[in-house]
Amino acid sequence: MSDANRTRLCHVRETTLGVTPGTPRMRTARMTGEQIRFAPTTVQSNELRADRMNSDPIQVDQVNQGAVNGELSYPVDKSPFSDWLESLFCQVWDNTPSFDNDGTADSVITDAGTTADTYAVASGGSAVVAGHLVRATGFSNPANNQIFRAASSTGTTIVGSSLGLTAETAPPAKARLKVVGFQGASGDIAATATGLSSTALDFTALGLKIGGWVKIGGSAAGDKFATAANNGWARITAIEAKALSLDNLPTGWATDAGTGKTVKVWFGDQVKNGLDTIGQTLERGFLSQQTPTYLISRGMVAGQGEFRFESQQIATWSITFQGLTGEATATALDASPDAATTNPIMAAAVNVGRIAENGVAIGGPNYIRSVGLTINNNLRNLGGIRSDGLVGPEDIGKGSVDVTVQMETYFGSSALLNKLFDQTPTNINVRIAKNGQAMVWGLPRLTYTDGTANATGKNTDVMLPLTSMASLDELTNAHILLDRLEYYE
Repeated sequence: MSDANRTRLCHVRETTLGVTPGTPRMRTARMTGEQIRFAPTTVQSNELRADRMNSDPIQVDQVNQGAVNGELSYPVDKSPFSDWLESLFCQVWDNTPSFDNDGTADSVITDAGTTADTYAVASGGSAVVAGHLVRATGFSNPANNQIFRAASSTGTTIVGSSLGLTAETAPPAKARLKVVGFQGASGDIAATATGLSSTALDFTALGLKIGGWVKIGGSAAGDKFATAANNGWARITAIEAKALSLDNLPTGWATDAGTGKTVKVWFGDQVKNGLDTIGQTLERGFLSQQTPTYLISRGMVAGQGEFRFESQQIATWSITFQGLTGEATATALDASPDAATTNPIMAAAVNVGRIAENGVAIGGPNYIRSVGLTINNNLRNLGGIRSDGLVGPEDIGKGSVDVTVQMETYFGSSALLNKLFDQTPTNINVRIAKNGQAMVWGLPRLTYTDGTANATGKNTDVMLPLTSMASLDELTNAHILLDRLEYYE
């Protein structure tokens, strides 16, 4: 027999759609269930027989599609969930500079502390610029695990100041360096009426993104503004050398010269809807069988994704894949796949820091009970009569990217309902965070398309369920954006 609790789902990114990489490094996915259907498609012969019998069914194609469901946690780079989000958005993450030994010691990061205040890397060090905040983790010596402000860099070095590093000539397999923000010198960063300004730091050199989210202020008093209200979240609307324009500013935002402060600002990676077809091979292993069966699905592309945030519930996701070919085998693609990530599961309400509509947090009297986000790429299978001996489609086509939001609020006033009747464009963003990591979903241009308020029965609340649809936002050139911050204070 097969036990669902002994089912393992593994993943590897494909370079060529439908082709599993040779000797693949599989990574274990986290899930609450899957409904992937890999099966032949058959038809019945129309041949006439005098004995009224039927010939054997004839296979004419193969179906390879279905959903994987899960609970929301931070999408670690290169993990299955992170790659599936890229497939769903049809675009790869725009990541901040990072250096990761990723399982092989002394490979990408080759030294720490042999030269004072210096981490050595194999290549690409110049992507880190002065002012970047770099987070170092996974080193053997505790002193080498810290967050520091980059002072300089070369192609093979990243240099800080007064870091107190311990010499480590072969950093371990888990060693990692990641840009997680930026920091000004004392008094350099100020809060203006429209965002942030600097005297020395060049905002255009930091890799910031229009429509991206920043968290302003560190945990230490010297690393944040004296105006407490300024130490919060905001969205970037324009980037100039000495000025960073922001909207969705924290309530109570005020000008602050930042005198004597080395203000820290945190930012992360971003993905938004694009044009790429990004496939993967998925392998389901039914490990409770005496001889495990492995069902392999190739060319799997995320066609639809649903993300739900509901009061008093775990935040959840469901991604539906559409694929090309597959096989059933008794041999795993990778006998020792990477373990699943362990980042904590996030809950709506408890971990949702803010749900905002038109730049203002939704609150009383229209308290929000649930939000659901859906991305549909309108995929379609392509292919004719194959000549390579395989069964299944040969390619996958994409239609429009349709993004909708379903939101249910208490009907406390007519404010939201009026926007439906007036067809007033608006925007919505959802921020969820836990243990110093965050995801921010941004839908910069939406129009409400449906909604009605009803008194459904005695002793019940009147609710307002609203549906909205995304359209092109000229500022961000997107329907939907997702920011992930690997670390913030």
